[in-house]
Amino acid sequence: MKKITLSKTAVLLAAPLLLTGCGDSDSEASQEENVGEAMEYTITGIEPGAGMSQIARQTLEEYDNLEGWEIQESSTAGMLTELEQAINNKEPIVVAGWTPHYKFEQYDLKILDDPKNVFGDAEGIYTLTRTGLEEEMPEAFEVLSRFEWEPEHMQAIMLEALERDFEEVTAEWVEDNRELVDEWTAGIDKVDGESFELGSIPWDTERSSSNVMARVLEEIGYDVKITNLDPAVLYQALNQGEVDATVGAWLPTAQGAFMETYGENIVDLGPNLNGTVVGFVVPAYMEDIDSIEDLPARD
Repeated sequence: MKKITLSKTAVLLAAPLLLTGCGDSDSEASQEENVGEAMEYTITGIEPGAGMSQIARQTLEEYDNLEGWEIQESSTAGMLTELEQAINNKEPIVVAGWTPHYKFEQYDLKILDDPKNVFGDAEGIYTLTRTGLEEEMPEAFEVLSRFEWEPEHMQAIMLEALERDFEEVTAEWVEDNRELVDEWTAGIDKVDGESFELGSIPWDTERSSSNVMARVLEEIGYDVKITNLDPAVLYQALNQGEVDATVGAWLPTAQGAFMETYGENIVDLGPNLNGTVVGFVVPAYMEDIDSIEDLPARD
């Protein structure tokens, strides 16, 4: 994976682990040692059940210089709080993150090279449904199969939703992007209040796409409920037909293990958004940390 520098104005697609840096030191070796010690050789993660957390743990095993490092799993909100505090204080930190996400608009960040390609190549965000949806709810199935948008769309919603409710922001987005929305619904018959359960993950990326899809399905007559679930539980629910669909599946790498486990009764409609990436990321002021292999080994 090539190094990517993320500016405050850049809109990027990747899913990363973030690392902030240290102050001046007398030598490069001393600087690396100070960075590792200051972080206590710890990566601040997100939810333990997230596919990204599994890959992060695998990365510690694949890179010799990360032997002795630990993943401190918490929550997405907790990770963002830790990241903000560290950057404000110019303190080193490693956190789990992804793009598109508003933090890449807020902070100057860069994605680290991943020479062993543990995090894989560019990802997509996929639309999945339960088995039988096409026959039972053909109108919803057709809208879901047509749903495709750009990272800029999602990023714009996420940024606006920092100050306002996602439902309000996405309702406005649907109106402001009527030409695109009409492509998803053209020629589709309306239904009369059929219940539809949309599975989601409590991340801002999925809040954006799920609320957009909920608004669109409601326009053609569905009574939509969004249910937020841990990623593993979401795939299990789709497999068992307990939710009708999701538009927030990160594949093939980040959540690929869940698809392998539960995918037998899941219909894959392909990506609705392309170009997401998972990896390790650092603030741009960490000039000496450009690759995962640059993270200091623990003595």
